[in-house]
Amino acid sequence: MNKNYAPAYKHQAIEKLYENVYWVHGSIKMAPAMSMNRNMVILKQDDSLYLINPIRLNQAEEQKLKALGKVKAILRLGDFHGVDDAYYIDTFKCDFWCQAGQSTYPELKPDHVITAQSKAPIENAEFFIFSTSTYPEAALLLKDKKLLITTDSVQNWTDWSHTSGPAKLLLRLMGFKLKLLIGKPWLKRVTPAGKSMLGDFEDLLKLEFDSLVAAHGKPLLANAHAQLSRVVADTFS
Repeated sequence: MNKNYAPAYKHQAIEKLYENVYWVHGSIKMAPAMSMNRNMVILKQDDSLYLINPIRLNQAEEQKLKALGKVKAILRLGDFHGVDDAYYIDTFKCDFWCQAGQSTYPELKPDHVITAQSKAPIENAEFFIFSTSTYPEAALLLKDKKLLITTDSVQNWTDWSHTSGPAKLLLRLMGFKLKLLIGKPWLKRVTPAGKSMLGDFEDLLKLEFDSLVAAHGKPLLANAHAQLSRVVADTFS
């Protein structure tokens, strides 16, 4: 085992959200006493699995993953995620999808570069690109399920699960609350100087979705579009 792989941090069991859509609510340790939650989405098509923002699993849950199907590809939708990508690529010999210009984990070279013109590897799905962002950020829409999958751009915090006390305090200081939100640290980092990301979110709201799963927080399974419309208006007012 490559000692450079991150360990399997604390996480919950694989859980079914919709037919052929699963998620794992897990965690990431950023520094001593600093941990927060993060999520992986698993999409199944025939016998193939597509992992969105992968999380390394413990042995028992990895066996359950293998029982679901063969890991065909992993998709990194946000530049600040990817700590477990190398583990999956090496272990499962799967394809790697991401946008060009990755800065946080740049050592992995994609088999498929995600662009606004890219055809998603999953049926009835399409990519959305935050074109103004100074760091790569995308979303994936499952059109048949009206489900939007995001990374750091839109997050739905309902509790502080898998978040340590010091991290909780820091997140609160950075403006995180228990609600649907646009991550303030992310927004500050990716917004070009003197510009606004409002146009990107207005374009995002042109998509037809009713539920949402982000890389942080918990799934929002109803009225996601209406709620995000209000968040965008409040954030950019």
